[in-house]
Amino acid sequence: MRTNITRGSQMSGLMSYLAGGGKANEHTEQHLIAGNSAIMAMHGGAVLDHAAALEIAKSLDLPRQTFGTEVTRLAVSKDDNGVALRDESGAVVKRRVQADVWHCSLSLPAEEGQLTDEKWGQIATEFVDRMGFAGADTGKAECRWVAVRHGLSKNGNDHIHIAVSLVREDGTKAVVNNDYNRSQQVSNDLEREHDLQVYTQPGREFGERGVKPGARESAARRGQIEPDVYRLERAVRAAAAASVDEGEFVRRMRQAGVLIRPRFAAGRDDVVAGYSVALRPKQGQQVVWHGGGKLARDLTLPELRKSWPDEPTKAAEAAAEWRSTAKNPWKYQPEQPGREQNTPSADLFEKYAADMGRLHEYIRSVDPADRATWAHVARDTAGAYAAWSRKLETTPGPLADAARSLARSAHLRAHETKPRPVDMPSMAGTTALILQAATKGNTAAAELLLFRQLAMTSHAIMSAHQAAGDARRSAQLSATLTGQLSEVRDGYQTVITAQSAAEHERKWEALPAELKDARRLSQANFGGGSPVPTTLAPREQEAAGLQAVRARQARTQQGNDRGDRGL
Repeated sequence: MRTNITRGSQMSGLMSYLAGGGKANEHTEQHLIAGNSAIMAMHGGAVLDHAAALEIAKSLDLPRQTFGTEVTRLAVSKDDNGVALRDESGAVVKRRVQADVWHCSLSLPAEEGQLTDEKWGQIATEFVDRMGFAGADTGKAECRWVAVRHGLSKNGNDHIHIAVSLVREDGTKAVVNNDYNRSQQVSNDLEREHDLQVYTQPGREFGERGVKPGARESAARRGQIEPDVYRLERAVRAAAAASVDEGEFVRRMRQAGVLIRPRFAAGRDDVVAGYSVALRPKQGQQVVWHGGGKLARDLTLPELRKSWPDEPTKAAEAAAEWRSTAKNPWKYQPEQPGREQNTPSADLFEKYAADMGRLHEYIRSVDPADRATWAHVARDTAGAYAAWSRKLETTPGPLADAARSLARSAHLRAHETKPRPVDMPSMAGTTALILQAATKGNTAAAELLLFRQLAMTSHAIMSAHQAAGDARRSAQLSATLTGQLSEVRDGYQTVITAQSAAEHERKWEALPAELKDARRLSQANFGGGSPVPTTLAPREQEAAGLQAVRARQARTQQGNDRGDRGL
């Protein structure tokens, strides 16, 4: 579960928001699922309205008002533009503000599905107890609290909100020191105990970056079926997987029609610390830049560099490309064009399919617990699917979905990753070939051969997760193999069947006229069945024998009739 904690001083404002319609009228059937016994007895069974929200807030805030207890925290002072104020020495100015309202949301990933009110109520009660706000084990007076549920988030996540008054019923203050870390630990424990998807447990790959509701709404207004960040992620993933060094990556990004600019280290123009990308906007629209780390955890520049050789000459060449694109992101001329300018022969599909055998041989020896190496394998495979999607799919389809699914296995903490093993076979040539030559045309059969090799790599990643005990991730990849990848395979087979029929017809049309006539005569004189005699089963043989006896009897009777007429 994801936890998000905020502190404030207006319980009535918080409860009005939780019981209201939300920023985009996304809140539905707002109701309490757990909380202080007296409050639940009064409001536990009904959909909340504004009046009920104010009554609940008043009850929650009553201990603070009764005892006059003040709970404060230090906050950074800011100007009207939201910029932190500083004193004459340059230090940030801070001030004491009221902070007696503790608010925490607990959220499940969309793929987790939805829990019942009863289950959420149990989780909320245990969470509040273990945080030390209530329960017999605290040995203190309880804090008043409630848990509100009001439908799915804009991203489709099932979630609840917990509102706690930090003034206990005896007027003492609740301890909130280190509350963020404690909430994470409690959340981890509850995930395991209630058989939920583990979110922050060490050893689990991180999930995908979230997409803000505004980004989805912007895409919908422009008639796009997905947010810009998804399109940019595929472009970056495909370009990175197809490149053998950083300079080529920059050139391939510009070749894909994507704006890209560097973030130089302070005071330098030869050291690049990061990058951001953007889609080319239509006339009159604003450019929206996205940092690589906002697209996916494994697409930051430091992470991408772990897949490329660390050589001074390559770094200098890359810096030149970055400087060139920084001058004018709209008009970019490569400093030193490379292999991305060449169009590989479609005949190479069979060769690269055979070369994939070297990678399969290598990963057979990789320990399933070696998450860093498997992350490289997953990133390369996801990049190949992303390249295939960019080449063949006019709108996001099964290839795009497969790329996102495989990429999740590459989302690790930065300290868990490591440079690409030197002896690990590269897929850069394979991905570059896909990105530039895949057409699903005359080379469909060879492309399908390479696609099946990639599917084998995906299966190996799934098996590694299974061997490492990550049954949930293994099941997700199994669904990808049987769903999206099977759909792509079947699409290729349909094309190949049609091509075979068309090729047969072309050969027939190329025959001389006399041979065509002979074929037509043959088709007219012979049935459409097999020329090989049918082997009869015993019962069929008995029936055939009986039929032959009856036929002889009929011929004998006909002969007798003719003899009788001759008499």
